[in-house]
Amino acid sequence: MDVLEKLTILTDAAKYDAACTSSGGNRTAKKGYIGNTSSSVAGCCHTFSADGRCVTLLKVLMTNKCVYDCKYCVNRRSNDTKRAAFTPEELADLTINFYRRNYIEGLFLSSGVFRSPDYTTELMIRTLRLLREQHRFNGYIHAKAIPGTAPELVEQLGLLADRLSVNIELPSEAGLKTLAPDKSKTAILAPMRQIQTRNQQNKEELVKYRHAPKFAPAGQSTQLIVGATPDSDFHILRLTQGLYDRYKLKRVFYSAYVPVVEHALLPSKDVKPPLLREHRLYQADWLLRFYGFRAEELLDDRHQDFDPRVDPKCSWALAHLDFFPVEVNTADYETLLRVPGVGVVSARRILSARRAGPLHIENLPKLGVVMKRAQYFLTASGKMPDGLRFTPDSLLRGLIAAERPSLPQQEMVQLSLFDTAV
Repeated sequence: MDVLEKLTILTDAAKYDAACTSSGGNRTAKKGYIGNTSSSVAGCCHTFSADGRCVTLLKVLMTNKCVYDCKYCVNRRSNDTKRAAFTPEELADLTINFYRRNYIEGLFLSSGVFRSPDYTTELMIRTLRLLREQHRFNGYIHAKAIPGTAPELVEQLGLLADRLSVNIELPSEAGLKTLAPDKSKTAILAPMRQIQTRNQQNKEELVKYRHAPKFAPAGQSTQLIVGATPDSDFHILRLTQGLYDRYKLKRVFYSAYVPVVEHALLPSKDVKPPLLREHRLYQADWLLRFYGFRAEELLDDRHQDFDPRVDPKCSWALAHLDFFPVEVNTADYETLLRVPGVGVVSARRILSARRAGPLHIENLPKLGVVMKRAQYFLTASGKMPDGLRFTPDSLLRGLIAAERPSLPQQEMVQLSLFDTAV
């Protein structure tokens, strides 16, 4: 099998991994090295850097051969699929040649578990070492730490990569036992804890010793599969909150389950991926990370799933109408962030602009406030928009109407001459 055929197989096998990001790397150009982390080919995916630029990474598996039999995974050992594996030399040469042709700016490397977690990680380490030491590659590398890998190998991997990630995949231990019996909660969380502890130690080392080697300077992330198990949004969001609190993760990614295999314990292949649910979880995740919300505020035991018709912030506002309206000329930053239609940037602009004088409703759109949502929840100099009248029911209808254009539309179907008109 030639390298191009391997590339086609192993990039296709990597497409279900959503936890691909380049945010957080800040290594500048270095004399004697090529590439940096600030700077239509198979396997090239687009992602975004910390400064908002779109960059391209080679997203690939070391191998899709796997000793595990996770029932939801296309690469599981019992699945009849074409297998391939790169040698470290092949993958390092491929990456550096893609970089020199300006196809990519970095590498996202994951793998099936070939023989054992340790053996697979050793192959990945050899690949990254060739890139860093032989090819002098200074660009961005994101590597997957495989649950069950020996701590000393995770350490070596972290010294070569910019970001590490350990995929939890299934949100509950019950789901793991049912669908991924070869994996365990302990095996997944152990490298997460090691990466978090080692990263903190490394920050302290860099304060004392400027040239201390960096360990995963862009932190760690993980991925949760949504829709493969009956876990509620509340369960997933509480898990996310715990991961941010305990392990200081940079990102939690959510991947709508794509039915690729038939199994009695999984959704049928006819079931469409829950893309809207994935979208709502990403919106809620943003509220946890940047808006000061907690998981328990957004959902609870009585309301365990998000209303798909409106975004989570609007759902929270509808359940707390006694909190509103908020007066923009007197509210503090944290209060402004609770208003639908007011974001981090517009809240800061409001604080800055009102120092020059009182704000009025007509000033708010110029500051970035999305009035089609915010108009129901704020006042400026004691006034709401002229002529605005609403009840709780009409408020919900108004928010649903404001949200509808941004949601996926019903799939268009080409009609046949012989179809009956509806």
